[in-house]
Amino acid sequence: MAEKTFRLEIISPDRIFYTNDVLMVEYNTVEGEVGVYAEHIPMTQIIAPGRLIITEENGQRTAALLSGFVEITPDKVTVLAEAVEWPQNIDIARAERARDRAQQILSAEEDEQTLLLAEAALKRALVRLDIAGME
Repeated sequence: MAEKTFRLEIISPDRIFYTNDVLMVEYNTVEGEVGVYAEHIPMTQIIAPGRLIITEENGQRTAALLSGFVEITPDKVTVLAEAVEWPQNIDIARAERARDRAQQILSAEEDEQTLLLAEAALKRALVRLDIAGME
């Protein structure tokens, strides 16, 4: 007997990033790591930077999911992503520059708001480098 699938739609500001029937999707939220199967209870969540792992019937796909929101219903998961990238589309040099810039800011004595922004930028850069296979 085949496992149950559900519709996964990932929408970014400039395009429909992904849409397909899947077995499972995994991602990070501000409350921790989440894995969703078909018939999950309805809820909404806030995305935290991390790996997006999509389990399809023929294997897994991984992307960098950096921010956004998720809506879960029993038969569909919709990700409204502010930023999401496949590994081959990540600009490694840009991510390295962003990492270095954020680390410099974090090592300086800055105001709390600047440090929080730098910390968020560092997390995004590290996720991109991880997904691209560089970390």
